[in-house]
Amino acid sequence: MDVDSLGFRTDLALAALAGSEVEDHGDHVLVRTPANPDYYWGNFLLLPRAPAAGELADWEARFERTFPRCRHRAYGVAASDGSIDDLAGFAAAGFETDASTVMTATAVHEPQRPNREATYRPLMTDADWAQQVDLWSGDGEEHGREFVVAKVAAERRMTETGAGAWWGAFVGDRMLSSMGLFAAGPGLARFQQVQTHPEARGRGLAGTLVHRVSRYGFDELGATTLVMVADPGYLAIRIYRSVGFEGTETQLQAQRTPA
Repeated sequence: MDVDSLGFRTDLALAALAGSEVEDHGDHVLVRTPANPDYYWGNFLLLPRAPAAGELADWEARFERTFPRCRHRAYGVAASDGSIDDLAGFAAAGFETDASTVMTATAVHEPQRPNREATYRPLMTDADWAQQVDLWSGDGEEHGREFVVAKVAAERRMTETGAGAWWGAFVGDRMLSSMGLFAAGPGLARFQQVQTHPEARGRGLAGTLVHRVSRYGFDELGATTLVMVADPGYLAIRIYRSVGFEGTETQLQAQRTPA
């Protein structure tokens, strides 16, 4: 299946890198993560377009057959444009719908007020990765610590492939912000999960870390285009724009949590 969406193309590349199963079935792509069935976007169906009226029931039945251990439902749309209105059929069926902004950069610059206090470096030690679990667990993660531990273990395995790294912003020994960046196709590198501790927001840590990690992507991963997916209504998108990222596409998703 053709996947026009740069957001989903890089999502699929990183899912495979993390050890998830990625299968192209012609009329859809499935991503399955048997080790973590509660991970919504590690267990989803990518459709060529949003289902028309009357088509969703067939996809729901296929999801049930494909993911018998999953209680959630999650679907992506492979088109690179569109709007939240395209997901009206999902919304009518009780799904949460989302139209995220796919951002790209071919060059970056420092934020206006870079943070010089922190040390910016890749996560390397067991203690670093334990702090990654704590950072995720303290940010309102709804799935619980067991889910977070499994997700962070997958992140660490990704770094062991040599295709990229997870970086942190450390003040003293404490990690206050983190993000990943991985090669995701010829000339492409994709950011993953930008997180900042709630008590450390507004200090320039995330913007400075995005800039440092972007330089790593260009200089060490050999990327010519960096890809980031952001919530258009959330403050963080302004941080990404402040270092040179621009919105280029829309990524459409729909999910339903267990009753």
